[in-house]
Amino acid sequence: MKDVLVLGGAGVDSTVYVPELPLPYRDTYHVPPVIDRIGNTGAGVTLGCAALGLDVTFADLIGDDPQGALVRDALRGVDCAFGPAVAGTRRSVLLVGPDGRRTSLFDPKAMPGERLPRHLYTGVAARHTHVSITDFCRHVYPDLRGTVISTDLHDWDGVNAYHEDFAHNSDLVFLSATALPDPAATMRGIIAKGRAHTVVCTRGADGCLVLTRDGDLRAFPAAPLPGPVADSNGAGDAFVSGFLYGTLRGLPLDTRVRLGAIAGAHACTTAGTHESPITEAVLLERIRT
Repeated sequence: MKDVLVLGGAGVDSTVYVPELPLPYRDTYHVPPVIDRIGNTGAGVTLGCAALGLDVTFADLIGDDPQGALVRDALRGVDCAFGPAVAGTRRSVLLVGPDGRRTSLFDPKAMPGERLPRHLYTGVAARHTHVSITDFCRHVYPDLRGTVISTDLHDWDGVNAYHEDFAHNSDLVFLSATALPDPAATMRGIIAKGRAHTVVCTRGADGCLVLTRDGDLRAFPAAPLPGPVADSNGAGDAFVSGFLYGTLRGLPLDTRVRLGAIAGAHACTTAGTHESPITEAVLLERIRT
């Protein structure tokens, strides 16, 4: 029995450190070295959970291209099942400012009608399944009956219909407040229209909001940063990994939120996206202090 099955969401991030955001128009900027790294949300949750000692399986579509080779290499040591992405491996260009904020230019390489092949995941018995919001994963839910499912809607605006299948068919829903005019209303809508028992809305330095089906909306603070900000890439995926670690350990909600916050704060102080996820030993040490 695996701890976590993660479906979809690996790609390559090209990180560009820029002098400010938004970036004013200029013909040429001289920047520090541009680095290609493994990125995207499914890879982040996979590597984050693995670093915390959870037994993870990851299934995805990637291209037969240099970016796909980078993804495979970065996930060595993790149980993976890959199918072919006809349009190639997903890519992002990340513009990162001096304060760690980022702007992501995402190329999903989407192909109409593409689906994650059932044989990549139906034979995996897992205590928990995390579904990335890639279009080819929206059809997996009927195959996952009997397992607890989470998803991350990221910067959903609460209106775009693309996200609804994921929002309404998952038991645990994460999202960011970035594009939400009324986060509490959106969270209540997810609970009312779907099967979610818990919705977590992250708010960066302002912490997060949590709503449960049988409880009131609660606000939690962010964790202190353990060092200077490097960049915020991967912080949301790190939060999810820490929260899932606490969930699978049967810990109370308050502790799960704090674990997620500590993992997210750690990610903000490390350069890159998913290269240096917090380890179980460090996570447990920091939650005791």
